Amino acid sequence: MQRISELLNTNTPTLSFEVFPPKVADNYENVKGAALKIARLNPTFMSVTYGAGGGTRRFTGSIAGEIAASTTVPSLAHLTCVASTRESVDEALAFYKERGVQNILALRGDLPAGMEALPADASFQHASDLTAYIKSQGDFCIGGACYPEGHPEADSKDADIRNIRKKVEAGCEFLTTQMFFENSIMFNYMYRLREAGIRVPVCAGIMPITNANQVKRAIQLSGSIMPPRFLALVDKFGHDPKAMKQAGIAYATDQIIDLIANDITHIHVYSMNKPEIAEAICRNLSDIIPLG
Repeated sequence: MQRISELLNTNTPTLSFEVFPPKVADNYENVKGAALKIARLNPTFMSVTYGAGGGTRRFTGSIAGEIAASTTVPSLAHLTCVASTRESVDEALAFYKERGVQNILALRGDLPAGMEALPADASFQHASDLTAYIKSQGDFCIGGACYPEGHPEADSKDADIRNIRKKVEAGCEFLTTQMFFENSIMFNYMYRLREAGIRVPVCAGIMPITNANQVKRAIQLSGSIMPPRFLALVDKFGHDPKAMKQAGIAYATDQIIDLIANDITHIHVYSMNKPEIAEAICRNLSDIIPLG
């Protein structure tokens, strides 16, 4: 299976999609089916987020493994280290290896409710610690997350950039951004990354908002600035599910086209396990990002 960093070390535009694993075993086949439908669009790669605790975390490796085994699309499995031990990370890495998953997105993960910081004796304090540990455990291709609007826990945007550089120095080979809805923020962020000497490929994270209820959730997850143009769209079409879906896909498509026109060529779409949304994005970009 090809390393994602190799696929991104090019000026050719790329398009990838993210899916999330099921919360319960009963929904596994539905999620698997949705993921494989998206894979049939032949994106550059697909990522699978880390399950929210307990045994569901194994669904990440299972879905990523299904993609690796059933398609030619490289899969990227997320791995978080919050509240993890070296033993549990070793177990996850072994599970990924068994399923042919070579690419890992190393993340700290969200702190448990009520916890303001990890205990001093935690095995991993930061994503850079996890990155360095994975690097020592095998020939994985490791990616990391970055935040165009600044990590909410960082003391400053400069401190956040310094933390990104630590990830890269620890072995992170590419970055994927948190979602954003105003491209000028991304253009400024890319300038600041490059000025700081961070040269690894960066995938721009795009979230198509296809129903009005997603707006509040997106703000909670990312703290994203919602530009007036986008809020006007939600205000006009949010009451009409079909119109809102079409408008949300069009807005995301417009973002992507503008990014590519300004030489940000790697696009990662948060598909929310919706093959029809992924297909619509691909169709809108068919001559801009041809997929094989």
